[in-house]
Amino acid sequence: MFKRDQLILKGDTPGSTIELPFYRVGPANAPEKVYLQAALHADEQPGTMVLHHLLPLLKQADEQDLLRARFTIVPMANPPGMNNLVHRTHIGRYDLNTGVNYNRQWPDLFAMIRSHLAGRLSDSESFNVNLIRKTISGWIDAQQPRSTAEQLRLFLLREAHDAEFVLDLHCDTDSLPYIYTSPELMPELQDLADWMGAAAVMTAADSGGGSFDEVLPLLYRKVAQANPGKPVPMASATATLEYRGIADVHDEYGEQDALRLFGFLAGRGLIDAETGPRPEPRCEATPFEATDIVRVDRPGMVAYRVDLGQHVTKGQPIADLIALDGPEAFLARTPILAGTDGIVLSRLVRKYVARGESIMKIVGNTPLQARKGYLLED
Repeated sequence: MFKRDQLILKGDTPGSTIELPFYRVGPANAPEKVYLQAALHADEQPGTMVLHHLLPLLKQADEQDLLRARFTIVPMANPPGMNNLVHRTHIGRYDLNTGVNYNRQWPDLFAMIRSHLAGRLSDSESFNVNLIRKTISGWIDAQQPRSTAEQLRLFLLREAHDAEFVLDLHCDTDSLPYIYTSPELMPELQDLADWMGAAAVMTAADSGGGSFDEVLPLLYRKVAQANPGKPVPMASATATLEYRGIADVHDEYGEQDALRLFGFLAGRGLIDAETGPRPEPRCEATPFEATDIVRVDRPGMVAYRVDLGQHVTKGQPIADLIALDGPEAFLARTPILAGTDGIVLSRLVRKYVARGESIMKIVGNTPLQARKGYLLED
């Protein structure tokens, strides 16, 4: 089966509706499900390009009866965010009405269904997973969305909640490819990192922001903790795939990344295809607390001293902040120093920065004392 489907979202203003197209691919009775979405942050298009190139590969595999899983593909997971054009600038990261980051404040599903699971888990792992998924499905069906944003979130949760693999495709501003995932899923997802060519895999049980990729791992983790002695696996392998920088929307990258993603899926037996040897690893997983989020302590203009992928040492000058005001405006340069040993993973594209903004991520191996609680950049 290769079927285009769509959801019509009811708008929040008179006369408005929004179309969300998506695809269902593969045998409907396949035992495993793969869920892929891109552009939840609506201005992040590299993932959409990847899925643009992956869909024909899946279509051909379906026609040849090679698919061993059912797939749901949502290449543009946030059509409302596509509308956020302000003076020719796309503000796709935040809901303009509420100010909420589209990839933050996703619900704690355990809190929603805890009372419905009490005393019902068994000694069967498969029974428990099916019970959890059925209970989540019932909770979603019972909701009455009060806005377009809530309707969209419930749809995406419904499509993802029963998938064995949930991959959320994003990008940074200027970056090497990398992955966010849960610590329990490594080294299980090392093959995903290798096929992607990830320069880093950062793990966190709870990064503090309620991100989409943490919803299901947090659910299974909390259910297991609340039911000691009952087998509750991490039933969804969930990850955020960061495909380079926001300007890296090219057919060359998209085709290459789609083939690599296809290779991962085939390697897992989800597609009956030969894709060649698994690529050599570029990295091992590190705790997200070991990544230095470099921030500026005053406004200015950034001049970088280091490139992406470069290894730096703690205390090394990695950029200068050029003063834009004060007695030495446009003359003074203040060095910005690395807070850890590691590789330069990402840099902020925009060079004018306000006080407190993050300009760089340096991936190290040792958790940093200051990196506790809220770990994300925004």
